[in-house]
Amino acid sequence: MSILDLRAIQKILPHRYPFLLVDKIIEIVPRERIVGIKQVTANEHFFQGHFPGAPVMPGVLQIEALAQVGAILALREFEDHERKIPYFSGIEKARFRRMVVPGDTLTLEVVALRIGSKVLKMRGEAKVDGQISAEAEIMCILGDRGQKD
Repeated sequence: MSILDLRAIQKILPHRYPFLLVDKIIEIVPRERIVGIKQVTANEHFFQGHFPGAPVMPGVLQIEALAQVGAILALREFEDHERKIPYFSGIEKARFRRMVVPGDTLTLEVVALRIGSKVLKMRGEAKVDGQISAEAEIMCILGDRGQKD
């Protein structure tokens, strides 16, 4: 069951294929916590070069997926969220613990540490089968999106 499907996510986030890295949101506690899902398939564009014959999802993209899920949690708090865009301002305590490969379901859990009007800080864990694959503290600054797509 999902709370937000892909269409609802696209109404909140400015990201689009091939850089939209969350398929659905399955849990939300406003201003506190969110859980998203990314189905990792063999068709992902990054597997063409990372690595041929032994595909592994890049750790930085796992961190990006966590940031996108965190941005959904934060942007939902703003009435004008369609005019906002989150920009990375920092990544701390990033660790990569296991490989993510085609066929894995990546569970993306993010806890808000601070949601301000311009600055966001969150802690995220990406997991496969309950095992942490990546974790980090992520900071973002909210800017104006400019033109709507």
